[in-house]
Parts: sequence; structure tokens; C-alpha cells
Amino acid sequence: MIYLDAAATSYQKPPEVYARAGAAMASLCANPGRSGHRPALEAGRAVYAVREQAAAFFGVSDPDRVVFTSNATDGLNLAVQGMARPGGHIVVTSMEHNSVLRPVEALEARGVSHTVVWGDPVTGAVTAGQIEAALRSETVLVVCTHAANTTGTLMPIRAIAQVCRRRGIPFLVDASQSAGTYAIPMEEWGIDLLACPGHKGLLGLPGTGLLCLGPGTAPAPLKQGGTGSFSMELDQPAALPDRYESGTLNTVGIASLGAGLAWLTAQGPEHVRRREEALCAQLLDGLADIGGIRVYGPRDAAQRAAVVLLDVPGMDCSEAAFRLDRDYGICVRSGLHCAPLAHQTVGSGPAGAVRLSLGPFNTADEIGRTLEALSELARLGRSR
Repeated sequence: MIYLDAAATSYQKPPEVYARAGAAMASLCANPGRSGHRPALEAGRAVYAVREQAAAFFGVSDPDRVVFTSNATDGLNLAVQGMARPGGHIVVTSMEHNSVLRPVEALEARGVSHTVVWGDPVTGAVTAGQIEAALRSETVLVVCTHAANTTGTLMPIRAIAQVCRRRGIPFLVDASQSAGTYAIPMEEWGIDLLACPGHKGLLGLPGTGLLCLGPGTAPAPLKQGGTGSFSMELDQPAALPDRYESGTLNTVGIASLGAGLAWLTAQGPEHVRRREEALCAQLLDGLADIGGIRVYGPRDAAQRAAVVLLDVPGMDCSEAAFRLDRDYGICVRSGLHCAPLAHQTVGSGPAGAVRLSLGPFNTADEIGRTLEALSELARLGRSR
């Protein structure tokens, strides 16, 4: 099997992640932060250790400002809805995932308007100048993906953060396709909120995610409940991270996320990125030699995450993905990838396209075999 669907979830994990998950299942199943007995205390310490790892990884000075979520969607909803207020205005880009677009759209019913900044029709990229031009006096939040989940397009989040900081507007980054592969020092760059899943580039298990909060950033909580603290108070606690972590945490998943973070820290995100970029360049160069294959997004691998969106000539994207799986053992994704405006931006709708997304454990040989398979499919499609 050749797994090229890392943008959905990283299937291949470091061995340490599996080992840590198994050990946590055996020893960390007490409820962290609730009881005073030894198993509960050990679980609580394990959770906090991962909180400290994540804070160091993303340049967050206070580990208590790292909030554990169930996935990126959970964190993005908390950030978007928690920062909104009636009469406010939110700026998003056309390259966002539905995890951003749907909450923003739903807020219209609560009197929160929004503006979509459209990306370049070829690359999907937006500029900091475009973002600044969309700002209003009532703007309460700017949201931008770091890397588009469709075309892999890298956005200038550092420059956008500077614009937002200058204008006093909170900035939320969706790092779903970049966390783990790129160094993102939040506080140094002026990012106010950063959401990401634990199960993609951070190499943890499904059911994990992070929302990192910059100093002074305090979205309203979306849920209330037991936190194991301030239990006499009926109001949700103001203390962090308790304010946002009602209910029992996914201790086993968080422990596995810690193993993924440890592996990435040892490797260095720059090393992971260089390797993925080289494989992406190999893929892009090979696709350019296949007649009829259309690739969307930047042509330069350095301007995109290792995510490639393409059409196979004479073949619906779902058929192409099915044949790659059935005939060649290559796992890819087809369709709209939960990002309808992104497809509209680069002209890959209405049915969507085939997406190949690489991870740190793919090899040059796998890319070569994938190119051979796509060349055969392209010949088949052209002959119809």
C-alpha cells in the first residue's frame, strides 16, 4: 500500500506513538484533574507534560494557554464562535475549510457579518494587503489557513499577523495542514489563536487537537460543565485551561500526541519539511511530463505544503481515486475536500478533484510508482 492521504490523517506514525498509546491504555485511564489518588495524579501529570511540550513547540510562553480539543474543527469552532459578537465582522479567505466557513456562515443568524477574501485563481494565494483592505471598524477576527487543504497553497500568515496586530484585530490561524511540518512561533509572529488537529502532521491519534491562545486572548467558552475545579461556582471557571476543557479529557490520545511531538522535536520541523518538499517537487516534476494531467495551485513545491490537487484526463475524480486504490494500492482522496470555495477559486469544481497528500514516511520510490500509475490512468482516459 502507498498511503497518500496525510491531509486527512497521518496513517503512518512513529513507533513511539503506538507504544505510548498502549502504555497509556494500561496505566493512565484514571480521570486527570478529578481525584486525589495516585492513578489520577499520574494521568494529570501526563496531560500537563504534553501541554508543556505543545507550548514549547508552538512558542507559547504559558502552557496553560494550550487547550486540548477533540480535533481542529473543535478548536476552530471555539475560536470563531468564541471571538464573535453581535454586530461584529469576520474576515476569512476563499481557501478555508468548512470548519471555518460553516461556523462563520452560521454566525450570520446572530448578527455577525463576514467578508470572503478571494485567492488568486491560479495559486489560491491571498496577500496581506487584500486582508487589510477587507478590514472594517467592526472587524473582530481574521481567519486564515496556513496551508490550503486542497492545493497546499502557503499563505503569508506572518505578514497577515503584522497587519492584524497593527490594527488591533485578533488573528486566528488554521494550521491543520502545516502543524508539525513548519515551525510556527505563535507569540513571536503575533498570532493570537492557532488551531490544529493532533492526528495529522503532529502524528498523534484521532480524537486529539489543540487550540493555542496568545497572551490576553480569551474567547467565550462554547461548553460548560465539570472541570474538577471551582466546583462550588455555577459559572464556568475563568482559570485556564479549565475554562475550555469541561469533561473528561482523552488522556490516551493526548499521551500519544506527546510521543508525536517528541518525535517531531527530535527530527526538527525543518527536516520534515525539507523531506516532504523534495518528494512534492518529484511529484510535481513527474506530473508535468504526463500529458493531460492538470495540477492546481502553485507549481513550486516551496510555495505549497506537500498536497497536490489534480485532474486525470477523461476520468471523473472518484473513478481515478477508485482505480488508484483497486489497481495500484495507492490511497488518495477525491471530491471537494470540505472546501467548496477553494475549488471555486482555482476552478476545480463542481465535482472536485483528486488529492495526493504526503507525509514524513513516504519515499521517493512510492512517488515514482504513483507517477507510473497516473501515467497509465492518463493514457486510459485520453483513449476514451
